Amino acid sequence: MSSEANVRDVIMIGAGPSALAAAVYTTRENIDTVLYEKGVIGGMAAITDKVDNYPGFPDGIEGMKLAMQLQAQAERFGAQIELGDVSDIIDNGDTKTVIVDGKPVEAKTVLIATGSDYNKIDVPGEAEFYGRGVHYCATCDGAFYKDGRLVVIGGGNSAVQEAIFLTRFTSHIDLLVRSTIKASEILQTELQKHVEAGRITVHLNTETTEIVATDGKVTSVKAIKDGEPTEFATDGVFVFVGLNPNTGFLANTGIELDEHRLIKTDKNLQTSMKGVFASGDVRSGATMQIASAVGEGASAALAIREYLDEVRQHAPQKMLPADE
Repeated sequence: MSSEANVRDVIMIGAGPSALAAAVYTTRENIDTVLYEKGVIGGMAAITDKVDNYPGFPDGIEGMKLAMQLQAQAERFGAQIELGDVSDIIDNGDTKTVIVDGKPVEAKTVLIATGSDYNKIDVPGEAEFYGRGVHYCATCDGAFYKDGRLVVIGGGNSAVQEAIFLTRFTSHIDLLVRSTIKASEILQTELQKHVEAGRITVHLNTETTEIVATDGKVTSVKAIKDGEPTEFATDGVFVFVGLNPNTGFLANTGIELDEHRLIKTDKNLQTSMKGVFASGDVRSGATMQIASAVGEGASAALAIREYLDEVRQHAPQKMLPADE
């Protein structure tokens, strides 16, 4: 057993916008807070070229700049941010043991805010031009392509829904579908309206093979359609082939996940493991937007404070020594 002095008040797993916002709230309440991040501080927001829909920035803000400002604010109040890969959470009852880089760290509470990664199609040009012509969020980046021509890759609900959304900005969309459309009947009906209006062209049995750029700017997408090579001119590419939540490390914890491997929580954002909370894109029901992830981080921090207050109230009182 660790001594009381070695037990942190809260360990936050991940250091994206949700965890950083939570850390601002916990540290301002004098709650001892450490964040462990295995990748980039700021999460996917930090590697987004420009965030155009975050409240308070009428001209938008660079993703990295937003991440750095969130980090600076959390650290100003005393948050400790460390690089570290978490592989397990062990429930000890009143405390939790978090395994970081193979070593145990103990805390009274844990916040999981590890987010999700966009599934990739793994073709040349995809990684090289991420945020500079290749995107995974229509709401975030669609407005950059006003009157432009786009390629959307995918055939499920998200691909069709986002392609329809993107028609608000673009002159035309080529929807590249590897096999057949798998979206819901309602979405397919709506898609057909846009096809008939000439705003979207659907290409079935089309496998993307390369994203091509000239002078650092995306100009086309190469593909195999019905067994024949073809190429689609474009100003940008949006890939919608699903999300991959960062919950693999929870496999042996018993923390309950939904059918998409997102973390289930109650109304207080507490998971099925008492004292462990979740917020942001990794949580079942999340909206996958930075603004809502930040809001959930604040809500989770308040729930953690209430939980710690309850723990203190029910803790056995130490007997004071009798006066001589």
